[in-house]
Amino acid sequence: MRWLVGWSSIAASFGTVGAVGHHGEGRTVHPVGSQLLWGDPDPLWAVGDWRPDEIRVVTVATPEGAPTTRLAVLGCCGATDEQLRVGLLAARGGALRHLTAWPGSYTAVVQIGRRITVAGDLAGARPVFHTPWANGTAYATAALPLADLIEAQLDIGHLAALLACPETPEALGDGTPYAGVKRIPPGHALILREGSREITGYEAVASLAVAAPQADPVSAVEGVRDALVEAVRARLTAPRHAPETLPPDPGPVPGMGPAERRAARGAPVPGIGADLSGGSASATLALLASGLPGLPGTVLGHGTGAGERLLAVTFNDLSAPGREDEMERARAIAANPRLHHVVVAAGEEALPYASLESGPLTDEPAPSLVVAERHRRRLSAGSADHFVGHGARQVLDAHPARLADLLMDRRRRHLLRPVAALARAEGPSTYSLFVPLAVYRAARRLARTSYRTGLETAASLLPDANRDAPDLDTPADASLASLAWSRPGPAARWLTGEALAEVSVRLQEAALRPAFVQRPGEARARAALARHAADQRILEQAAEIRSQRLHAPYLDNQVVRAARALPESLRVQPGARAAILRRVLAGAGIHDLPPGWGTPSQATSTAAGRIGLRTALPELIALFDAPLLADAGLVEARVVRKALRAASEGEPLPLDGLAELASTELWLRRLVTRRGTCWTGTAAPRQRAVAGGVVPARRTLQP
Repeated sequence: MRWLVGWSSIAASFGTVGAVGHHGEGRTVHPVGSQLLWGDPDPLWAVGDWRPDEIRVVTVATPEGAPTTRLAVLGCCGATDEQLRVGLLAARGGALRHLTAWPGSYTAVVQIGRRITVAGDLAGARPVFHTPWANGTAYATAALPLADLIEAQLDIGHLAALLACPETPEALGDGTPYAGVKRIPPGHALILREGSREITGYEAVASLAVAAPQADPVSAVEGVRDALVEAVRARLTAPRHAPETLPPDPGPVPGMGPAERRAARGAPVPGIGADLSGGSASATLALLASGLPGLPGTVLGHGTGAGERLLAVTFNDLSAPGREDEMERARAIAANPRLHHVVVAAGEEALPYASLESGPLTDEPAPSLVVAERHRRRLSAGSADHFVGHGARQVLDAHPARLADLLMDRRRRHLLRPVAALARAEGPSTYSLFVPLAVYRAARRLARTSYRTGLETAASLLPDANRDAPDLDTPADASLASLAWSRPGPAARWLTGEALAEVSVRLQEAALRPAFVQRPGEARARAALARHAADQRILEQAAEIRSQRLHAPYLDNQVVRAARALPESLRVQPGARAAILRRVLAGAGIHDLPPGWGTPSQATSTAAGRIGLRTALPELIALFDAPLLADAGLVEARVVRKALRAASEGEPLPLDGLAELASTELWLRRLVTRRGTCWTGTAAPRQRAVAGGVVPARRTLQP
């Protein structure tokens, strides 16, 4: 786990320049295992196993007596030193957007005198947190260190909102699971001036009353292509890193080759690799990374290095049938001579809910905790720098609520194809005949519903979410449920009435607050992307392999920005993501794709989730025998145990909701049993955040 942390104080000086941060006169506190980037009065540290090239600090020469002007960029950034200096000068004048326009995934911190600016990303994969501390404000890219710093307790209301409405920013607000620790929204920056804080957006805001001019589809797709190519190039041109020294190879093992023995010891393969699932997202990255032209030192201008082949990893789940076509597509793509194909076969040991007792404590809870072992087995066979296709669905696909945006712009004819596709997905039935009319009515209702009315309606319906909750079995049902300003999450049906009532109050209060309102489809799409990016961040922590870096270019700022320029009429069409990525590859000179490329494969993951739940049922029942969630008043243990047994027997219950409950309970248990703290020094906190192991009545976890 890697993070940065710093603070800004009201005092003119915390102590001597270059010293560690002070909590009071003569008392110091600093993070464990940290690297000081700059010192008092507003210090900044990088904490964790950062690579040398992932930390870049640029300083602009100023006259004697002038304010210090410097920029720290942490992560993978494709900008040159000169571009960083230009961006620093632009940020000094207030143009914060320049800090977010470079290829890659990174966090930028600017110091101009006593003014500190920390820019978050557009997707939410690199968030920024802050909290009041020591007559000032502390900030970090992880919430747990700040919670340790102020000795925070749990915010049970936020956990309730996270389970009840995970894709509703109005319910979550700017909170975190730790009381007193706040998060800045995606697309915003935190500005600190001698302890005072300000949160400002750096993206242009579109008008709700006037439709934005539609970009030309061809030029918009070319923009996505250029952004993806630059995102991949930024990773390929970065310095290569070999895995750190591990225990020696034990020698030949029957049935295991060198790659398998290396994976068993927990070491990634040196070089560049990528997932190759057979889907369009990961295949696009693998093909771009293996054949990207114009890289220095390559053979004939192609490949990832001089004579180097890209390691393509395909995960073959032997316990869940139905992936034969996907495996065939992966093998066909891997026939490319610039790819070295590795198939990782796994059985029940890699199903969801496997090895719940192991795993690190993550910054926050997320549904990905129950599949961490599944991903860790795949990634252990990967490379030191590994591309993953996560986020492509949320970035490129159209959220169903965008149908309402089309109606607001009087573009009814563009609804014909997506509505017809939903009707075909229902199959030959009487219900399928009414799907087009039902979807059109729901989209028109959403287009005519104001933001305030939509939230008030959702707040009034939320307390009954645990009674007669609908089963969203088909794409049409899911699309109809998504055509609203807010809807309950899949775990809401198992929450207590008290928890749902508290979240309902949050929605009612949000409806009364003045806020800039986006179009319903755009707002819901951004919320879904933020939710997925947060889950991806936690997955990287839960399935972390030492010396390995996961790269998700679809969540990069410039890719998200280019995708938002795509016309809505193009995005809502069936198979839009595969068509866009096919044109991206064609623009990069890659035309030969296997038949069926881009076919969705969500059904296989659902089947694996059900098999994993059935296999791990005894462990899950034991997990909810005396759950901390019940002690906090969020669920009733017997209700959850009943749902687990019913889902394992094949009852059509939302598996995503059960995964969220299991992940949150698992995270709580790891949190209350943790040892140590993130801080040291004479003024270090006396206790870690949320120390102890009991949950008293409903509100906080006390030590």
